[in-house]
Parts: sequence; C-alpha cells; structure tokens
Amino acid sequence: MARRPAKAGGSIARGGGVALGEAVFRSLCEALQAGSYRAGDRLREEEVAQRLKVSRTPVREALGRLAARGFVEPAGGRGLIVRNLDISEVLELYAMREIMEGAAARLAAEHASAPEIDALRDIEQAFVEASEAAEMAGEMARLNRAFHEAICRAARNRYLDNASRELQDWIALLGPTTFTVTGRPSTSHGEHQGIIEAIAARDGDKAEQLARAHIREALRCRLKLLQKQ
Repeated sequence: MARRPAKAGGSIARGGGVALGEAVFRSLCEALQAGSYRAGDRLREEEVAQRLKVSRTPVREALGRLAARGFVEPAGGRGLIVRNLDISEVLELYAMREIMEGAAARLAAEHASAPEIDALRDIEQAFVEASEAAEMAGEMARLNRAFHEAICRAARNRYLDNASRELQDWIALLGPTTFTVTGRPSTSHGEHQGIIEAIAARDGDKAEQLARAHIREALRCRLKLLQKQ
C-alpha cells in the first residue's frame, strides 16, 4: 500500500533577518521533529516549494543541507527520502544522548534559577495531564522535548545546547514516540520528577545519574518498538 505524502507546515514567514534558505531548512527540521515527515517519506523540491510558498532554489539549498547531515538520501529519480536508521545507529544515538542529557542535568543543578526549576515542574504537570487523556502520545512527546530543552537551557552551555538540538533532529527520524509503549508515560513521569528534585537540591551527581538512567530506559522502550516493526 502506498504511503500518503507527508504534509509540512504552512508558508515561510519572511523577515527577522533569516535568509530564505535557512528558513526553509528550519521549517523542514521542525517538520521532522513534529513527525510530519517520517522515515521513508519522499521529499520533492516542487512539492515542498508549493507547500511552503517559496521558489525551488531555497528548497534545493535546504534539501542539500539535510542530505549533507545524513537526514535524507537519494531515491533514484524521484527526489529524496527521509532516512531510516539501522539498529547500530540507534544504539550510537542513544549512547550519545545519555552522555549529553547527563551532562545537561549536572550543569543545570549548578546553574538553574528558581524560575527555571518552576518551569520544569510546570512542563511536567502538563505532561501528566496529557498522559491522562486518550490519544495524547504526540503531545507527551512534544512536552518531553520541551522538558529536556529546558534542562539544556538551564545548563548555560551554548555548545551543549546546539549539540542537543541536532541530536533531537536525529531522534525525530526514529518514528513513533516511546510513549506508545505500555506503562512508559508513568515511568517517565517518575524519572522526570527525580531529575527535577535533584536539580532543585543542587545535587549534580544525582541529577546526572538519574538523567542517564532515564535515557537508558527510553532506549529499552525504543528497542521494543523497533522489534515490532
């Protein structure tokens, strides 16, 4: 059965000092993170240009950047397709994610302000509310990204923040969120709570330990999903 074409967002907003090619590139990365494009979906210059209401030149530039980063690959004479990561790449990705999330939590324990810690608690409360509603795995995934991004910002390290953002783009290629695994929302909530409290207590060792354990559990759930494919 043929897959339906993925749908990207609306037109690109001009202005703000961002070059059009950069704006298209960011839009496509956001579409990957939102799940608008999944592994195996085709990206054609003309279709993307029509959806974003831009010419094909900035789209060609953006697709070239995606290809250079390894997010897409040639599909014969039919444009590009979003890559499907193999198991070794998934393991490598989560190994790096464990290191980076652990470092971010440790640094956040040193630098997070009281309002930032309050914001983490607010995000987690919204996550709990989403987990109690039916068919909200996508919203939980969005809030989970917001949670980890907030920790990264609180870490006060621009290089770690940039690397984490790129890692999130790769994670977007993996497909369905791990929150579709039975029991994962509740265990993730408990893990998040522990990380928040360790950060609030300024316990860098514990924050890092809990964050790394959290990612290892996420990997366990990811492997469950992959086994079903």
